[in-house]
Amino acid sequence: MRRKLIAGNWKMHKNVAEAVALVEELKSAVAGAPADALVAPPFTALAAVVGAARGSTVAVAAQNMHFEKEGAFTGEVSAAMLRDIGITHVILGHSERRQYFGETDEGVAKKTKVALASGLTPISCVGETFAEREAGRTMEVVGRELDAILDAVTADEAKRVVLAYEPVWAIGTGKVATPEQAQEVHAFIRSRIASRHGLPLADALRILYGGSVKPDNVKGLMALPDVDGALVGGASLKADSFLRLVHYDRP
Repeated sequence: MRRKLIAGNWKMHKNVAEAVALVEELKSAVAGAPADALVAPPFTALAAVVGAARGSTVAVAAQNMHFEKEGAFTGEVSAAMLRDIGITHVILGHSERRQYFGETDEGVAKKTKVALASGLTPISCVGETFAEREAGRTMEVVGRELDAILDAVTADEAKRVVLAYEPVWAIGTGKVATPEQAQEVHAFIRSRIASRHGLPLADALRILYGGSVKPDNVKGLMALPDVDGALVGGASLKADSFLRLVHYDRP
């Protein structure tokens, strides 16, 4: 049985004090939840949030990283630097990184490989734009992005990847893929992994849904057979709404 994961991507929100305060609210409140809890603060707050979360079950992720170990890459952060401050996960290839900062399938795949080699758990993202969905190209686009990641890693490495399906048209728009749309793409992703690495590996892999997930729609999404959690933006910025996601089984 795959345990659910609710990952809060704080994006460019919260200073250090605000980030620590939110984690302090979450620490004891996530106990007994049916899902694991993870937060991804901005870079400036990572070390402080790791310290605040210590001793709890709240995991801490970075929102991005570079694939090189070190070098003349102004403004970038390496996997080793993240590991040095206690980070365990990293979000890679988020649609905003692809859309605004030119991230490519090849680059996301390379980062995924490096994250795994460095002992980080990558949360690697795939997803189509509204125009691509309207053109009937959802599976083509998602398949291409997924194949780039699978081509870069071994079967043993693939076991440690968390995937996130994010329909770009549903991120920050208030639109949510219908349960049928989400399940269809998640099932497609799992079947494509199974065709490459076998059903047991595919069955064990967690695939998160990302795109305007909120307390009022999370229960339906979590009931889908191939949805193993959520990558959440706005609803992760306040303790109350994030905890309602982590405790999605409550009335």
